Amino acid sequence: MTKNEIERLLEEVKAGKIPIDDARKVISSVSFQDVGGYAKIDTHRELRVGYPECIYCESKSVEQVAGIIIHMNKSGENILATRASVEMFDAIKDELPHARFNESGRVISVVNKKICETESYIAIVSAGTSDYKVIEEARETAIMLGNKIKIITDVGVAGIHRLFGSLDDIRGAKVVVVVAGMEGALASVVGGLVDKPVIAVPTSVGYGANFGGVSALLSMLNSCASGVSVVNIDNGFGAAYTASMINHL
Repeated sequence: MTKNEIERLLEEVKAGKIPIDDARKVISSVSFQDVGGYAKIDTHRELRVGYPECIYCESKSVEQVAGIIIHMNKSGENILATRASVEMFDAIKDELPHARFNESGRVISVVNKKICETESYIAIVSAGTSDYKVIEEARETAIMLGNKIKIITDVGVAGIHRLFGSLDDIRGAKVVVVVAGMEGALASVVGGLVDKPVIAVPTSVGYGANFGGVSALLSMLNSCASGVSVVNIDNGFGAAYTASMINHL
């Protein structure tokens, strides 16, 4: 239930169209909805935190993901599902023909109502082309949450001169998401060049000593550049979600 829906309900109570007890039942009954005994949809999420519940698909079955998405679609809200598979998308595309699947980012999105885009934008910057999957997850998340974005790719420290050609776009953003694997140095470099918050995303890209992203994570956590915050390995969704909250302030 959105803030606008709550306001309309209260206006109807004020006008005497709906009894107080009936309104109380409506509000209390929609705090969550059970789906098949395996999920409880948090329908008050947007009311509490500003964004509706998003679906994390990994480790869920195809049937569970399809059931959750189809149930959520009944509300008419926009739907974002991350870490989804082709099989999960195939299970819903006939019933929801307007659903989209970003195979690289592994994101299913269903747009049921207009997305109002911000005037300010999020810059999403990647060190290498190999970080593309995480960039795409961040891209889809930021767009679905109503943000203008600019993508700057393949500007890592191995060819640091490439970064300087995009500095104006990066500095013009309200918040910057930096995605990097290997040693994760790009976040510190960007943090030392901009006056905006930097959200660093370590990726699992790299050879053995990268330890599946742990080396990049530790580098970013130990950044000497002020204003750099770090999310979990490969968590493009988490970075874009936080960046969206900043961008909407």
